[in-house]
Amino acid sequence: MQTAIEGMLAMKTVAVAGLSDNPGRASHEVAAFLQARGYRIVPVNPRHAGALILGQPCHASLAEAARALAAEGRRIDWVDIFRRAEDVAPVVADAIAIGARGVWLQLGIVNDAAFGQARAAGLLAVQDRCAKIELLRADA
Repeated sequence: MQTAIEGMLAMKTVAVAGLSDNPGRASHEVAAFLQARGYRIVPVNPRHAGALILGQPCHASLAEAARALAAEGRRIDWVDIFRRAEDVAPVVADAIAIGARGVWLQLGIVNDAAFGQARAAGLLAVQDRCAKIELLRADA
C-alpha cells in the first residue's frame, strides 16, 4: 500500500503556500529542489502576488492559483505548506475547496486539527516532514 508521502511525491503539480522569493529561505530551497526534479511549482504568497518566483507567476491565494491552472486544463495536485502552525488551518481548508489531493506540512510544522481535517476530507496528508528530504531518501 502506498503511503501519503509516496502518493504525493508521485504527483507533479505542487502549489507552495508561503513560498518566499528569498533563496536563503527553506521554502525557496525546497521548491527549487522540487522544480529541478521535474515538479511544476505554483507559487502562492499574497506578499509576492504577480511577481515571478522560480520563473513562475506567484498567486495571492490557492483559489487564484487553481483558477489559473484550470484555464490551462490542469490542477493543483498537492499543497506544500510553509506557514506557521497556527496559520495552517485556512490553507488546508482552501486546499480542500480547490480539490487538491494532498497537503504537506513541512518539517517543524504540526497542526493536528488541520491534519485531521485534511484526512477527514479524503486528502493525503503529511506533517512535520520535508519533501526534499523524503525525495532524497526515496533515491537512496
